Amino acid sequence: MASGSPYFDDMRNKPEVIDPPQSEDLMDIREAVDDPAQNELKPNVAVSSSVRELLECPVCLNAMYPPIHQCSNGHTLCSGCKPRVHNRCPTCRHELGNIRCLALEKVAASLELPCKYQSYGCIGIYPYYSKVKHESQCVYRPYSCPYAGSECSIVGDIPYLVSHLKDDHKVDMHSGSTFNHRYVKSNPQEVENATWMLTVFSCFGQYFCLHFEAFQLGMAPVYIAFLRFMGDDNDAKNYSYSLEVSGNGRKMVWQGVPRSIRDSHRKVRDSFDGLIIQRNMALFFSGGDRKELKLRVTGRIWKEQ
Repeated sequence: MASGSPYFDDMRNKPEVIDPPQSEDLMDIREAVDDPAQNELKPNVAVSSSVRELLECPVCLNAMYPPIHQCSNGHTLCSGCKPRVHNRCPTCRHELGNIRCLALEKVAASLELPCKYQSYGCIGIYPYYSKVKHESQCVYRPYSCPYAGSECSIVGDIPYLVSHLKDDHKVDMHSGSTFNHRYVKSNPQEVENATWMLTVFSCFGQYFCLHFEAFQLGMAPVYIAFLRFMGDDNDAKNYSYSLEVSGNGRKMVWQGVPRSIRDSHRKVRDSFDGLIIQRNMALFFSGGDRKELKLRVTGRIWKEQ
């Protein structure tokens, strides 16, 4: 849709997901869709693309939810974008006022649409006003790439991500539930939130990611190692793992449950859910003149009964 307005063009380039507002104004429309029976799987129903286009906000291009606003000429936009366009219709530039498009809201309430992750295997059909909530929790929604060394934007299912990690990020791939890794750094004084290594393990018919990195904890440089599960949290809880680092007659052991890759690498790291080693202790484990880091991390993954 041509606009002719640089402001409108700028808004289209900055999409923003607007959650359906929770308001008493929705009670008459949402009363039916809150019924659990309405969320059961139903035969696939085709909804014409023209109806979907009517429910697409012309500014953010997202689906619109009540209150849906319209100008005096009948052009509509979502409630989230109304203040962003300074109460001016982005299509005809007329003042918007406070006109609700109740007819379009009721049309939306009558729709049942397939999950947007249908291509990933979800066969559910959901009422329009329940669809967004379902999609935010859908078990078929794709995973983000677990590689933490760059801002990778790749998403996909687990087999696709495993191939992506191997081919594009060149990560080490191992089979088996035990591991023994050695991390060496010639200048351990340099700690700049650097991710050092990601290793992928295949065992029990699943994939696990072992992270090891240096980062600043306040003013103190530390090292952390932790495991993530390539799958959902419910499945991750079926497994446990241990990590061990030792040297000079001392030993540190961590035992935990792998976190799902639904949780970002940063979220896991910042929650300190792993084996944390202060730099002085890491250098002590390394032995020698304490000028080079030589850590050996061993571990094991097992399935809970």
